[in-house]
Amino acid sequence: MKTGCILFALLLLISFQSIAREFENDSVQGNNNLEFKPSALIIPGALIGYGVVALDNPGLQGWNQEFKEEINEHIDEKLTVDDFSQYAPAVAVYALNAAGIKGKHNFRDRTTILLTAYTIMATTVTTLKKTTKITRPDESSANSFPSGHTATAFMGAEFLWQEYKDVSPWYGIAGYAVATGTGFFRMYNDRHWFTDVVTGAGIGILSTKCAYWVNPWLTKKLFKEDPKEATSMVYPYYNGEQMGIGCVFNF
Repeated sequence: MKTGCILFALLLLISFQSIAREFENDSVQGNNNLEFKPSALIIPGALIGYGVVALDNPGLQGWNQEFKEEINEHIDEKLTVDDFSQYAPAVAVYALNAAGIKGKHNFRDRTTILLTAYTIMATTVTTLKKTTKITRPDESSANSFPSGHTATAFMGAEFLWQEYKDVSPWYGIAGYAVATGTGFFRMYNDRHWFTDVVTGAGIGILSTKCAYWVNPWLTKKLFKEDPKEATSMVYPYYNGEQMGIGCVFNF
């Protein structure tokens, strides 16, 4: 019975984006920008609201413990796939563009959107972690709420959805499936409570939506000329100890 409840809750996370389509159509005909609609706040607001209410609700905290106990009964060994899967949906946007499957925005604009979303998400998550000081299930630290891995994954999933929903909804669905799996593994690895994961999902989704909403204003402030005239380059680097990706913009 408990296992069924866990699977049902996780399936709900996967279906949230499909449900969202019943409430909104973000696309503006002939425009890459997204129109703000209050209905777009329903799903992420509900997720975040659940987590906030659960902070002082013994009943919902009891669910956290039940989820933890049920999952721990079936753990043979911990898997660190969530350390990598959290980035997969966002990386997929660039991989698809590199493969010739074009999304909604050019490199400059989608990168601006992604950086904006990450800034909003990271600031929110860090602030909540420092103010709530919830102990992790494994008691390793007191910064459990909310799940940063899950927030990152759902931020990327919404990013993938917005860029490719007009090409094929399956790209976004796959992104949300990966994000949901990331949240599951945060619980599986005893790093987060269920409420941490749910709240992280809401923050991730909302951060990306906010980034799309403010992008027209931000673009006008940052860039003056026609985006088609701008050039950019992405390159890998390795300094003997660290590796990463560098970006060069010419505006």
